Amino acid sequence: MNSTHLVIGAGPVGATIAQQLADRGDRVRLLTRSGSGPAHASIERLRGDATDAETIVRAASGAQAVFHCMHGSAYAADTWRAELPQAEKVVLEAAGRAGAVVVFPESLYAYGRVSGPMTEQTPRTADFGKPAVRVELLRARDASPTPTVSVAASDFYGPLVRTAHAGERMVPTVLAGRTMRVIGDPDAAHSWTYVPDLAAAMIRAADDETLWNSFLHAPTAPPLSQRRLVQAYADAAGVAAPRVSGIPTWTMKAIGTVHAGTRELAELAYQFDRPFVMDSSASEERLGLSPTPIEIGTKATVDWWRTQG
Repeated sequence: MNSTHLVIGAGPVGATIAQQLADRGDRVRLLTRSGSGPAHASIERLRGDATDAETIVRAASGAQAVFHCMHGSAYAADTWRAELPQAEKVVLEAAGRAGAVVVFPESLYAYGRVSGPMTEQTPRTADFGKPAVRVELLRARDASPTPTVSVAASDFYGPLVRTAHAGERMVPTVLAGRTMRVIGDPDAAHSWTYVPDLAAAMIRAADDETLWNSFLHAPTAPPLSQRRLVQAYADAAGVAAPRVSGIPTWTMKAIGTVHAGTRELAELAYQFDRPFVMDSSASEERLGLSPTPIEIGTKATVDWWRTQG
């Protein structure tokens, strides 16, 4: 295809998108503050600030699509509100000048507390903390004249995923055979999105103009409880599953009164003390994609972690 794309951010999502685009023969400009990212002949790694208009205009020039995968410098609503809206404004304006669509990875935060499975039609009206910031970002995208697509995912798992409930908090613990302590109810159903599936969905959405200006769900396998995900990792690794116990939500809230990091996690603990399920079937049909089966995704994840020492 030999198209040119701009990817902003080289976390697990940005790096995976860049690799998938390069592997299919496209040219990729990968912009980060440090100039990091996967090494590939078709990936040009750039150093720059996503809030600097001149930098983004130059990087987006000639691009067919911009994949904006930047995250905040801290996991806190005040930080997100101070950093993310301005960066998205700059990116949307630069992409509009270039005639490019902007594709965003999105969380399920905007749905807030739910009482049943989330579909693309579930209201996104959360009015507290970090979820409210996500609502504000989505509204600004809708108001922009630049075409956008937001592709929502549940909690990540997969190669390259470290800072996540199903990443460094879980996989090394399973491999070491230590007791796994999870947030909330270990047996509550929960959706887990395989990052390569999210990346593939974002790329497909960029390619298909009929999907522009929409909100999609990344293809996501049927839900598993945290206990069952631990078992799936253990099966993939060929080891015995460790004991699993839950950390009650009230405990996290109590610790959060004196510890900022725990307080930020406790704000979203409602996602783990009851079923938290995303239905991606409608988006799968529109995208023409299916989720990776859990047994394949967990095997790839375990294999990657074993390369990390």
